[in-house]
Amino acid sequence: MNRFICAHAGDKNWQIALGSCWSQISDQQQHAGKPNLGWCYLTDHYTGAAGAILEALKQRMPDVHWVGTVGVGVGAQGIEYFDEPGMALMLADLPPQSFKVFSHSKPLEAGSDGFEAFTALVHAYGGSSELREELRGLSDRTATGYLFGGLSSARNQPLCFADEVLLGGVSGVAFSPEAPVISRVTQGCQPIGPQRTITRAEGNYLVTLDEGRALDCVLEDLGQTLEISDSELGEQLAATLVGLTTVGEDASGKQGQFGTNTEVRHIVGVGRKGGLLVVAEQMQGGTQLAFCKRNAEAAQHDLQRILKEVRAQAETAGGIRGALYISCSGRGGPHFGRPHAEFEMVSEALGDVPLIGFFAGGEIARHHLYGYTGVLTVFAASA
Repeated sequence: MNRFICAHAGDKNWQIALGSCWSQISDQQQHAGKPNLGWCYLTDHYTGAAGAILEALKQRMPDVHWVGTVGVGVGAQGIEYFDEPGMALMLADLPPQSFKVFSHSKPLEAGSDGFEAFTALVHAYGGSSELREELRGLSDRTATGYLFGGLSSARNQPLCFADEVLLGGVSGVAFSPEAPVISRVTQGCQPIGPQRTITRAEGNYLVTLDEGRALDCVLEDLGQTLEISDSELGEQLAATLVGLTTVGEDASGKQGQFGTNTEVRHIVGVGRKGGLLVVAEQMQGGTQLAFCKRNAEAAQHDLQRILKEVRAQAETAGGIRGALYISCSGRGGPHFGRPHAEFEMVSEALGDVPLIGFFAGGEIARHHLYGYTGVLTVFAASA
């Protein structure tokens, strides 16, 4: 099985950047097959040129199907283009019937045309009120239920690519068993208190946990009391998040860590008189909840953990053909201590492997929508 090809560049002039990518691709093509699937990730400095870039890609390689999106940052190998012009491309030579591009105009239908979707890469716009239902429905139309991907984090237009430029919606590419993938989620937050159960919630309003007032519970976990001033309370809650695990799903992880089913959301308000909290999520009784904070050291350790797991599993499957890493726009090099640090860690751990990705406005794994996580997916040589 041929390895994938990847290229990356950044310049104020997108044509110069794309020309540099073509040069890199040409240098690698002699060692690759005939590509038929391509990824294109752009920083939002290139949003206005996205249509022209996709058209140039299609003209240069008319037999390639293109998918991708636009974000505040992209990465390739050990380089991150964050809040600057940048593009990352990857090309794959896959069995022709092993993948299928989908979008709103070309929906993925279970079993259509004899194609059996096992997994799917998803790019999406996060502003849709129906996004969760769409992800769950898409997950149900794959044999494994496993989705991986992320939301556009563009600050201007949340564009996605699926053989055309799309404004919003859900799109991507589904894979059959002939294109096996190995995927893991790495969390970027660490619980500061125990797992609790939501005993009363009304929409975004978190009223009680374990029958106690939500405000009292978060103050207890923060080591504070009700005597805390309004200004200090605001500062404390701005740096505190909630980790939610849906009813019926496993909330367990290693001690002091979240499991992969936990979704992290912001606290966006407080009602001191009623003792309630306002959370950026619709909640229901019975959901498991733990208050948490972002933790750079814990994030690095957890990333190293999944990198070792993925590489070990890939070695038993004949090696890695190419890799995608989608990280939260709230992570990136600065959160890991210096520019480029996160993609450097991934690239060094996987070895000499084609690697690209982007910094997302939310990360997707299974039917979950995460925040402050990284989703690593590698394409293995064999199942």
